[in-house]
Amino acid sequence: MITASSNGRLKRLIRLNQKAKARREEDVFLVEGVKMFLEAPPEKIREVYVAESFRPDQPCGEKLARTGCEVVADSLFSRISDTCTPQGILCVVEQFHYNMEDLLSGAAPLLLVLENIQDPGNLGTMLRTGEGAGVDGVILSRDTVDLYNPKVIRSTMGSVYRVPFYYAEDLESAIRRVREAKIRVYAAHLGGTQWHTGPDYRSGTAFLIGNEGNGLREETARLADSWIKIPMEGKVESLNAGVASAILLYEALRQRRNL
Repeated sequence: MITASSNGRLKRLIRLNQKAKARREEDVFLVEGVKMFLEAPPEKIREVYVAESFRPDQPCGEKLARTGCEVVADSLFSRISDTCTPQGILCVVEQFHYNMEDLLSGAAPLLLVLENIQDPGNLGTMLRTGEGAGVDGVILSRDTVDLYNPKVIRSTMGSVYRVPFYYAEDLESAIRRVREAKIRVYAAHLGGTQWHTGPDYRSGTAFLIGNEGNGLREETARLADSWIKIPMEGKVESLNAGVASAILLYEALRQRRNL
């Protein structure tokens, strides 16, 4: 059992929680909570840590018996947790790696393309909503918040395990590659000339969503096939990026299911 604050493994877990560079160097990320542990692919789990007072239920206990775990004193577990009320279980999980072909290989891919999203909760929500709407993948600009940030991971509620994603060093080149794959790109933009319900999203479709405060850069928006907008009432100019992406994705799902 880890009982000392000077323990090297404890310090390493704190670094992995706080530093994207440390996560990249080890090619891992941290997940917390029973649900995230149960949904984690067994072959991706490297280490499991539980609080001294943690009492697993049956499914959790069975999986722990297979993976093994290290016990951490209750007084120290909060130091490796990113939540106010830790559930008492934390895992070190191998990072996932995808390429553009993984995202473009379907018959009629549905994609999110995100530029400079900075709020971890927004990004996590987008992955979770994307999975619910049947998205085939998410393309992110390199300056988007680290997907393995603990707050992003927590917001995905497990979707991080299942939704393919790709960080593009050059987002403009990535968008051109999407269009070359016969996927139409729609930019969510205040200057849109049609409502979001107008286009046909049943063929390959990518929705381009910009930064929470500034929206899309004009250079990026110009690469889209079409600009679309969501109707607004009152004095509201735009929606939260996560909410906007949900509306667009579920319109695509509605059309694809002929609802």
